[in-house]
Amino acid sequence: MDVIRFTCDTVLSDVHLLMPNSQHFMVRLNAVGQPVFLSRFKILKDCDNFDGKESYQSKLVGGNRNESHDPSEEPVEVQNCKTTGDSEPCNESVEVTVVQNLDALLDEDGDLDLIRRPLDVSDTDQLEFYRLMVHPVILSKGEEGTREVEDQYDSYPDVIRIEHTMATPLEDVGKQVWRAALLLADYILHNHFIFKNCTALELGAGTGITSIAMATTAKTIYCTDVGDDLLNMCEKNVTLNRHLAEQMGEIQVKELDWLQSDFCLDPEFPYSWSEDEIASLHDDTTVLLAADVCYDSSLTDALFRTIYKIMSNLKNPSTLYISIEKRFNFTLRHMDITCEAYDHFRSCLNDLEHITDGKTKFTVESVPITFPQHLDYERFEHLELWKVTASPVST
Repeated sequence: MDVIRFTCDTVLSDVHLLMPNSQHFMVRLNAVGQPVFLSRFKILKDCDNFDGKESYQSKLVGGNRNESHDPSEEPVEVQNCKTTGDSEPCNESVEVTVVQNLDALLDEDGDLDLIRRPLDVSDTDQLEFYRLMVHPVILSKGEEGTREVEDQYDSYPDVIRIEHTMATPLEDVGKQVWRAALLLADYILHNHFIFKNCTALELGAGTGITSIAMATTAKTIYCTDVGDDLLNMCEKNVTLNRHLAEQMGEIQVKELDWLQSDFCLDPEFPYSWSEDEIASLHDDTTVLLAADVCYDSSLTDALFRTIYKIMSNLKNPSTLYISIEKRFNFTLRHMDITCEAYDHFRSCLNDLEHITDGKTKFTVESVPITFPQHLDYERFEHLELWKVTASPVST
């Protein structure tokens, strides 16, 4: 199970790709036979001083690598070259030596074979910090001591535990953890006072990590998606994270299919809605969330129809926070590198802002992502956060 098999339609989140040497705890197989892993995301307390990879590495070695130092401690480069008297160093000998050294690093195909430097962590406490920052343990299901290693993390109140898959077909991408979901969770954790005791609705919640972050400050969160297996995983993650706050908000995992016009009311389905829950949703909800859910044009259209329908019928003015990663792909149709999913998202966003139904006014604005990181991931310029405010039209 350590080797992931890729097919032509396999999708893998960069959250997992960009963690070199990270290893994962496989906990089970899901209903469709995909391996499910458990990852832990540490909420950084000193996030104001966290500035990405450089700061992260300085934490590992117990100091800031940019601090002033004695130049005499710098390693001295020794030239492998003979000199005679006052003559200049023999540059040709140096070049020959360098070429010979490079030849020694080439494999049999002529490719440069580099050996990674091992992680420089000398202190066991620092090593524990590193293990919690990414995926901390490598265990196989049923291995001796698995339960003990798993249980030791239950006492950490600042670690979000998420079950997820590693590589899936496109229709199952909600089972992975995506950077834009971590970005939105960051915004919530940093601006928790904005969401204090609110009622929120998340659309396309996936693994539920954004709803779990919201539950640290909100009163009620409707965490919605579609698909039995995905909703089961989301429900499991909600249970895994009851330790995050003394008074966690109530997270209700529900099915909300954007392609359907009505809520699921089937009493036999565990994630259906009751009439009272639907009434509470419309009467109390003031915040909507959506994280990295615009990757297919038809689904994006359905999402914005759902957003319009819900926000224009809520009892109170509401605000939607939607995060997205701008992804570039080469398309045969254009014979060029494009970002069609993102462009379609921006088009739908523009259409929403210019709706004139005489009932609801939508205001769209970009949110600068200059707020501190509370979770460790690569935040880069192609991550965006948008804010959509819906208010009744004045008469």
